[in-house]
Amino acid sequence: MKSSRSNPPNSHQTIILKSAICSRLLLIGLILLWRTVLHPYDTSSPLNPNCLSSNSITHHHNHNQNSLLPQLGSTIEDSIVWDSVYFVRIAECGYEYEQSYAFLPLLPICIFVLSHTVFAPLVPFIGLRAVLALAGYAVNNVAFVFAAIYLYRLSAIILNDHEAALRASLLFCFNPASIFYSSIYSDSLYSLFSLGGLYHLMSGSDNIAVLWFALSGCARSNGVLNAGYFCFQTMHQVYHDLFLKKDARLAVKAFIIGALRCICTFLPFIAFQAYGYYNICHGHAPEEMRPWCKSKIPLLYNYIQSHYWKVGFLRYFQLKQLPNFLLASPILSLAICCILHYVRSQPEIFFSLGFRAPNGQKRSIDSFSSLDTVPGPNIATSKETFSTKMQEYDNLRQRRQMIERDDYLVLPEEHDLFQKPECFHAFVIPCILHLGFMAATAFLVMHVQVATRFLSASPPLYWFASHIMSHGTNKRWGYMLWAYSTAYIFLGSMLFSNFYPFT
Repeated sequence: MKSSRSNPPNSHQTIILKSAICSRLLLIGLILLWRTVLHPYDTSSPLNPNCLSSNSITHHHNHNQNSLLPQLGSTIEDSIVWDSVYFVRIAECGYEYEQSYAFLPLLPICIFVLSHTVFAPLVPFIGLRAVLALAGYAVNNVAFVFAAIYLYRLSAIILNDHEAALRASLLFCFNPASIFYSSIYSDSLYSLFSLGGLYHLMSGSDNIAVLWFALSGCARSNGVLNAGYFCFQTMHQVYHDLFLKKDARLAVKAFIIGALRCICTFLPFIAFQAYGYYNICHGHAPEEMRPWCKSKIPLLYNYIQSHYWKVGFLRYFQLKQLPNFLLASPILSLAICCILHYVRSQPEIFFSLGFRAPNGQKRSIDSFSSLDTVPGPNIATSKETFSTKMQEYDNLRQRRQMIERDDYLVLPEEHDLFQKPECFHAFVIPCILHLGFMAATAFLVMHVQVATRFLSASPPLYWFASHIMSHGTNKRWGYMLWAYSTAYIFLGSMLFSNFYPFT
């Protein structure tokens, strides 16, 4: 395999930056093309009644009849389809209806702020609603570019191979769910803060990672699952302090810090549910309350998903939904193959949750910022070699210096273990568990067609795909992956932008 230093990391980041920008321009171009060529299935997107609140600051801007470029404004408004309608409406009028609380506030807040600052001068020309849409497109496309860069940085640490990280990130730039990353959806913001949080966690910046994971929970509900990374980290830290250092005080301290970080990750989502409860349930007589208000744990989000969108365990298993299962089958198959690949590569490490090395030696990682890998059978695995490697990266400050220099990643020459496909980085374990839980949820509970975009921000999928593409015997599968992505990009931009069912 070619050395990871054959191309400097900063040049790779430039390639990712250009590729991410080009992919977004391609998607926007395809959206414009298909909107011009095809007749949309639903043409009601321009309908936008006044906000229910009479004192809304946007009340007098709801329509663009008085704008200087009404045709351009109408064209932009026509592109607001599917869930984009909710995000734009919330940014314009706030949370008016019960079902609108299914859409978390980070994207509407970003749209509102941008439309009333940077894009505010455009309101007289195209109208406020068109400006809100433009702000949404700008937020999501810019967020996607940064998400792609963070995926490269994270992958460079995990894979310890800049070429493999480059391949993984390029696949992300042209992933099958690309249409949603260039539309007014929350996927771009979620990916940015999830991938950014993982990178900061691996870099030893745990407090910054807490903030980023909390913001991911403000973008999408499954952002709360990122607390699992802190649970895994805390579990290993407590084990390290309690059984290796024999210091119960440090173990308790690590447990408390980990619990607080998990709470902080959950807090934005919980606060939003409390906000919904206050607006809908507070101050009403019991007979006037909505059914979910009377529950022991009044969770608005679950009620909305079940009541309005019929989401529930096996509720989507109907014969008429077979086309949707077929639509989701490629991403679900890729997820299953990815999970099996990593489990089979080092089953003892995986099933022991990283507490055992291949030779049965107990081990623990003191934090996610460590760059330790467990060598496979083709690499020397003696106790002396392994313990030397562990001690070599025991100091956090030294590890930071190894992975960061001059604002870009530089990996030490002597730490090239993961260039071998048999090697297994401990951080892969929680990533695979995260992917497995989301894949099972998408298949068994959710509307299965959303699996394509629901799983599209999961790093192991791209690491596995990069691994496939790097081996000559598997190159045909690499071509199939690119064909799959290309087909879904064109199919998605054509169907989704014209309000036809996609994912």
